[in-house]
Amino acid sequence: MNHKRTRRLMRDLGIRSVIRKKRPFYGRRGSVLFKNVLKQNFYVEKIYQKLVTAITYVRINDRFVYLSAVLDLHNNEIVAWQLSERNDLNLVLDTLANLASQPLYKGTLFHSDQGFQYTSNAYAKRLKRMRLNGSHSRRGNCYDNACIESFFSHLKTEKLYLEHPKTYEQAERMIKKYINFYNTERLQEKHSDLSPTEYREKAAA
Repeated sequence: MNHKRTRRLMRDLGIRSVIRKKRPFYGRRGSVLFKNVLKQNFYVEKIYQKLVTAITYVRINDRFVYLSAVLDLHNNEIVAWQLSERNDLNLVLDTLANLASQPLYKGTLFHSDQGFQYTSNAYAKRLKRMRLNGSHSRRGNCYDNACIESFFSHLKTEKLYLEHPKTYEQAERMIKKYINFYNTERLQEKHSDLSPTEYREKAAA
C-alpha cells in the first residue's frame, strides 16, 4: 500500500497521526576545552602555582548536595570551597569568587576535569579575568585529578560517612569543621608528617 492510499484511508476514517513538536537542541555549543597542562605532574615548589578543583556529591538523607573545592598542590591545602543544592555553573563561579581573595600569581595553573561547568564560556572568561591558566584532564581519566579526588575520599570516610548529616546546614558545618582539621591538624606523610598549614609555614620560613 502506497502513501497516497494510506493518506486517503486515514482521511476517510478520521485518523490523524500524533506529531511530536520538535525542540531546538542546544547541546554543548560554545564549550571551551583547555590542554592538559598539568599532565599528572603534582610536584610544586611554591604555593598557588598549581591549583586543582572538582565537584563531589554529599548525601543528605535521600537527596544530594554538591561540594566544589580547590586544592593547592604545593601543600594539599584546601584554599576555597562552596556547597550548593545545585550542581550548576554558579557553584563553580561562586567557588572561584571565594578564591579571588587569595594571593594568586598571574598564570597560576588551574586544573579541572571536563565537566560542563568547566568547559563553559563563562568559566573560561572568569579564569581569564582572574589571570588563571586553565587546564583540563583527559576525558574519563580520574587519575589526572587524583589529588582533589583523594581529599574528597578522606572527607567522606573520616567525617560524612560516620556522622551522616541530616540537613544542609549540618552538612555545611561538618564540611567546614573537617576542612579546618584537614588544613591545620591532619598530618601528611608526603610532607614529613606536617599538616598542610604547617608545611606551608615551614616552606615560607
